[in-house]
Amino acid sequence: MVRVRIRGGLAVLVAAVVLIVSAACRATTSSAVPAGETAGVWAPEIPTGLPPVGTLRDARSGFVHPGVLVSGTQLDFVIGKVQAGEEPWLSAWLALRRSRYADLGWHPEPIAVVECGYYSQPDRGCTREAEDAVAAYTHALLWVFTRDTRYAEKAVQILDAWAQVLRRHANSNAQLQAGWSGATFVRAAELIKHTYPQWSPARSARAERMFRNVFLPQVTSSLKGYKAGNWGLIMLDAVVGISVFLDDRASFFQALDVWRLRMRAYVYVAADGPTPHVPPDGAFTKQRLVEYWGGQTRLVDGMAQETCRDLLHTGWGLAAAAHVAETAWIQGVDLYAEARKRLIPALEFHADFEMGAPVPPWLCGGQLQTGLDPLPEIAYNHYRVRMGFDLPVTRELVESRRPAGPAFFYAWETLTHAANPR
Repeated sequence: MVRVRIRGGLAVLVAAVVLIVSAACRATTSSAVPAGETAGVWAPEIPTGLPPVGTLRDARSGFVHPGVLVSGTQLDFVIGKVQAGEEPWLSAWLALRRSRYADLGWHPEPIAVVECGYYSQPDRGCTREAEDAVAAYTHALLWVFTRDTRYAEKAVQILDAWAQVLRRHANSNAQLQAGWSGATFVRAAELIKHTYPQWSPARSARAERMFRNVFLPQVTSSLKGYKAGNWGLIMLDAVVGISVFLDDRASFFQALDVWRLRMRAYVYVAADGPTPHVPPDGAFTKQRLVEYWGGQTRLVDGMAQETCRDLLHTGWGLAAAAHVAETAWIQGVDLYAEARKRLIPALEFHADFEMGAPVPPWLCGGQLQTGLDPLPEIAYNHYRVRMGFDLPVTRELVESRRPAGPAFFYAWETLTHAANPR
């Protein structure tokens, strides 16, 4: 496949107004404005007749570009669905465009040292960095969907502001913060690098230096230690994305090897035996392992290391695992198949309780803190849509809560991955 050089311009928007307006009127959408959105902001139309984004395989590294979490062919599929006014893509597109992250007046606020303690206390640049990353990715998607160069330039502006200033992350949450922001920033950079020829060599080089010299050393620490499982998986999400962006095959395949070890330590299946696997480089006594699993001694297929903590952090771990598997899938490595006997039970197990199933007394003392987030759109799409496996509870959860919004290290996954066979 060939990468198409695409350019902005609003002239073709006029021809699409009637089609998209009528499609929007036909669509059945909620009148409520989802969290993170601004009411009353009109969404621009996606022009008709756009050349395909397509893909390009780098001759040296063999990586497909764009190929971090979402590929050009996946985006081409979504563009067609939005232009046709089909759901859930239209509602997801409108949610993105109405979001505050889509504001062309967005001003990045970089600082040299982002200092984040546990639960971001202190918060010296932590929230702003993560939000700037989401804004950069949002504008990169808007550019690809509309070919309006203002959105590409805004994504470049945000990336370059941080690339010129950021030097390191500090304090106890430094690794996690670098994972959150690095994973999202690099998705924006990957889309811009491979679809926007006007990204100047100087700005592109600064972004590459930031990922190579600031983010990558911090998140490769996920290859060691045994902090909460979602930490390691989120940092691996960043490592894998950055490796593709930098065409760094060594870092990419090293990260995939660690992902395999972390997945078997994060999600339990009966074949593991009476006790779960330990994380990479983890030194565990039997008692320490029980504590690591929230005091849970009875284990069943699909239970995760953080289930007894809460479903929010568990959802983060499962989402990050899916992000890595999706990028690997685009690059020709089927981690999904390797992890199917863990990921499918994990999705169904946690979706069941999120949808209100009673918690048995033997599980986490009979109490679970729900709030699974983000929606497992990406893993569900692969196993259900691409592969045809039945995940009835996950389907009910996903379809009842669309469209998925942005936070921390994930954004707009209903738009990019819902029912996407590519």
